[in-house]
Amino acid sequence: MLSDLDYVLSVERDSANLPFITPWERPQHEGAVRFPDFRHFIVEAGAALAPSGFVILQGCRNPNRSVELKRLVLHPTAQGQGVGRACVRMLARIAFRDLGAHRFWLDVRGRNERAHALYASEGFVEEGRLREAVRTAEGYDTLIVMSLLDREHAALPAG
Repeated sequence: MLSDLDYVLSVERDSANLPFITPWERPQHEGAVRFPDFRHFIVEAGAALAPSGFVILQGCRNPNRSVELKRLVLHPTAQGQGVGRACVRMLARIAFRDLGAHRFWLDVRGRNERAHALYASEGFVEEGRLREAVRTAEGYDTLIVMSLLDREHAALPAG
């Protein structure tokens, strides 16, 4: 919801997350919230279901049935507690079961080794690398494109 965007922007701009994402401006988020091809979710975790991050899916109405995990950003206090893994599993179920995806894909920065390892452990296959595709404060970073197909997801052990 538009009322969640202050929280989304604060998580996105947290100094712990900035090396791994390119933050959007508020109008980009507003447009994505309003556009039916996108889905924005607030991640809630813990016994109190406290806000712990956010997710953006894109391609929810893609005629090729290709849904993109555009962004998964957790608040630093939620990182390292299994929240990201739970999100990836739930998002894959949403993509394949609810949105009828054939392909669920993402790109992850090369420096984000922890996220890359998580996606690989959840069955995502590396498709290729866009070398030095993103300009950063330190120079350039590579984007790694990964995907999971519906039949691969169906073959995964229940988690």
